[in-house]
Amino acid sequence: MTHDAPSLPQAFLDEIKSALSEKSWSLDPEEINPHLEDWRGNYRGHSQLLIKPASTKEVAIAVKLCAKHNIPITPQGGNTGLVNAGLAHGEVVLSLKRMNTIRDVDPLNNSITVDAGCILKSVHSAADDNDRFFPLSLGSQGTATIGGLISTNAGGVAVLRYGMMRDLLLGIEVVTADGEIWGGLRGLRKDNTGYDLKHLFAGAEGTLGIVTGACLKLLPTPRTATAWLALESPEHAVDLLSLFRNEAGDTVTSFELMHKSGVELAAAEITGCRDPLPNELPWRVLVELSFADEKLAQSTMERVLEKAFESGLIADGTIAASLTHAEEFWKVRESLPLVKRGFLTSVNHDISIPVSRIPEFLKECETKLKSDVGNIDIFAFGHLGDGNLHYAVAEPASAEHPIVKAQADHITDLVHTLVTSMGGSISAEHGIGLLKRHELPDHKNPAELETMRRIKRALDPQNIMNPGRIFTV
Repeated sequence: MTHDAPSLPQAFLDEIKSALSEKSWSLDPEEINPHLEDWRGNYRGHSQLLIKPASTKEVAIAVKLCAKHNIPITPQGGNTGLVNAGLAHGEVVLSLKRMNTIRDVDPLNNSITVDAGCILKSVHSAADDNDRFFPLSLGSQGTATIGGLISTNAGGVAVLRYGMMRDLLLGIEVVTADGEIWGGLRGLRKDNTGYDLKHLFAGAEGTLGIVTGACLKLLPTPRTATAWLALESPEHAVDLLSLFRNEAGDTVTSFELMHKSGVELAAAEITGCRDPLPNELPWRVLVELSFADEKLAQSTMERVLEKAFESGLIADGTIAASLTHAEEFWKVRESLPLVKRGFLTSVNHDISIPVSRIPEFLKECETKLKSDVGNIDIFAFGHLGDGNLHYAVAEPASAEHPIVKAQADHITDLVHTLVTSMGGSISAEHGIGLLKRHELPDHKNPAELETMRRIKRALDPQNIMNPGRIFTV
């Protein structure tokens, strides 16, 4: 439980019922329950009240009443988070799913303005309908909402070229902790009129206010070339990334690294998933280039791969012959998190490390874990181009005496200590939430952490906005 949560005062409930439409609140446990369990079934929360506003005005009304009665709130989008940040543990649940309107698309300004409850897939479709492209892409795009993606500063597979969600944000609309509406939905690239407040809310996990709308950057629709490659080692992968950067510059959109063992599991477990290059080489790379011209994208990919073959960086490879072919490559990569879910026990880590040190990390971490913990399987994959690895330590299928679950804390401490020693981060894109809150002081500069607390106290003096996430005040 993250906040003292006695039974909600009847006066508060009466005011909520009076101020909001009947469709905008619920006390029915059957309606509330789906909002209280994460999508993997790892965490379970509790709440007496679900608020489900249909407009920013209704969000503001609800927050003002919560502030008046000192009632804590947990904002929730698509509930696709991985660090127990969006589940209520005694707080009121404020779901933004009903706020799902595409407010405006401006192709000439290359911008789109949307409600916070819009799912990412809907934004992609609206952009595509206007011959534009929104570059954020991740496996949960059919359920993840824009507000949640802003609040976690989501990454995805194209960070290498386009950046994180924060980098794609032009403007933002927020209901503050006292129920005021900050309407900052300006689609401007230049606005030097003071503090750029929108960036405070990106990655804040709902602790400073509730994002209700956003103006996002669009781009002309790119033409891509996609390749699936097999190689010997992470060292070769890092050198291959360097070659692509030198030869293709910032047209390198994605550069994904996967171990063969994870690819084989995905092929065995996920319908329609197969390794495009089934061979004994231990590592796979999925690389994508984006250009304005399709022929240029293909010729550049062919030219760089020819150099990679000549220098011995790759031993096998294939270029997608069509969009469908490329989608088959991406299906393998996007299936890997689902494969991890199927293990009896696994300890998962979302880490980032300087790209140059990833091969060193992979060797040293595996050696330490197998020495300290024993017989384990390790599944590593992720966005090599930006240094983000998803690193799972799993119980082997053949294990007679399970050890991973009992040593989960030790495993995480070992992995995160090594990450920090190499100048990395214990949370690359998933956030801190409640899951990693106790670890943060060991991996964050004290002055930086205290500055974050001061910002929280200034913007949410009652501590009602998703209290206890990231840190305690």
